[in-house]
Amino acid sequence: MADAVTPSTPAPQDEQATRRVRAALMQKVNGEEEMFALGSAVARVVELASSDDQGTHDLAYFVLSDLALTQRILRLSNTVQYRTVAGTVVTTVSRAIALLGFDNVKTTALAMLLVDTLDNGAHAGAVRVELEASLCASLVGREMARLSFYQGAEEAAIGALFKNLGALLVASHEHERYREIRQIVGAGKHTPAQASQLILGCTYDTLSAAVLAEWKIPDVIVRAQAALPAGTLKVAANRGEWMRQVASFSLDVARLLAKVPDPSGSAEARALLARYGAAFELDAAALDKLFVNVAEGMRGLMESMNLQPLARAEPEEADGLPNVLLLATLDAGEEDEGTHPSGKPKNARELLLAGVQDVTQLRAAGNARLNDVILAVLETLYSALGFRFATVCLKDARQNLYRARVSFGEESTRLQAGFSFPAAGANPGRDLFLLALENDADLMISDAAAPKIRELLPAWHRTLLPDAKSFIVLPLVVGKAQLGFFYADRTSTAPEGVPPDETALIRALKRQVLAALAAG
Repeated sequence: MADAVTPSTPAPQDEQATRRVRAALMQKVNGEEEMFALGSAVARVVELASSDDQGTHDLAYFVLSDLALTQRILRLSNTVQYRTVAGTVVTTVSRAIALLGFDNVKTTALAMLLVDTLDNGAHAGAVRVELEASLCASLVGREMARLSFYQGAEEAAIGALFKNLGALLVASHEHERYREIRQIVGAGKHTPAQASQLILGCTYDTLSAAVLAEWKIPDVIVRAQAALPAGTLKVAANRGEWMRQVASFSLDVARLLAKVPDPSGSAEARALLARYGAAFELDAAALDKLFVNVAEGMRGLMESMNLQPLARAEPEEADGLPNVLLLATLDAGEEDEGTHPSGKPKNARELLLAGVQDVTQLRAAGNARLNDVILAVLETLYSALGFRFATVCLKDARQNLYRARVSFGEESTRLQAGFSFPAAGANPGRDLFLLALENDADLMISDAAAPKIRELLPAWHRTLLPDAKSFIVLPLVVGKAQLGFFYADRTSTAPEGVPPDETALIRALKRQVLAALAAG
């Protein structure tokens, strides 16, 4: 190792660090004109009270002020589910409110506001998944309100609608973070709350509550976003606790219906009963009936919004990279429970997770230098992934070249001294390192001897590290500034690849360095 690392005990992660992450996300969310308008519209609709004729008039006026919303509400009131009740075609918003119910129209209007604002952009597929979960959860909340004796129980549908707001906003505004959270959850080792806490610094529930509070939504709905304790739930002691239970149950049901269209009698349905059955006095028959009612309501709601079935595939390729490097990006690996002849530890996931926590706490203490953060990340990559040599290479602007600054591993002094190359290569389109920097593409090369990879390796790398059989490259790019990269290699090939949850943790480590670089 070129520089000594002084062990230190990281300070506990404080609430201030979480607040900073949450504030940055909220600033991005609320900084857009359309999101500010959404928050204002949501707050206005939530404020509408159904206690008198004025409330109905105000809701009708709000709906009529938006032609698209008017058309959707009228279409909903004329779907099969409601048309049989009305007997004739519904042509006025006032009659639609009378037919559908004030609170149903109110919640539907809120749902449609979310759809209109968020169902677009480059990542519409992922956003739609979360939108549909929100819409479905609101319908579950409405069904639960019908069964409740609490006054004002209809607010549960609104609480349920917003339970998924955090995930929805991250999918829309921080899609890379959303993908990383999904990858960690998909590996089966972490819950969505744990994964979002790890990647965002706060859970989805916390983010939902923070945004709703910023929008001046009533406290009872904000508090309904709070997470519930694990295990079997008891009957709620008060309306606020009941709303928390309904919001959580509603989103769980929505996720299940998206995964299994007819979950009656499934293991997942039994798990729902085990957790929520006692709290809501639900049995299997009542739960099955709820599934049917919600599925029917969802069909009508989607029809009224003219929402087509999702095309679930969502390509995420980095333009500009040769195909062989696209295949080597850090999403390409599959999980392998066998041994790793490359030398990579079997518990790499746990070691990376511990490293992420250590680096997060180091930065949260508020006095960590940039070099401290880089060393901590480099050491984690080196030890957690079993590399023989690991270094961070930063750009020397005066000489216009990249040079290794600190390293770990075998012969690190010699290798670090020779690890440098011009920032503008003779043929950057055929140089793996310059391609990775130009495209900000994280690469895991499992077999450096593969012909298509070898022809992209610059001469200096083949000369300095002729025995590097597998390696990783993690560019450090802030804005458009290519500041450097992490590099680490092994003397064996790495056919095991990098599974998605490890990928997300590696990128979480890299983001800590990027944040430190951006801070100066």
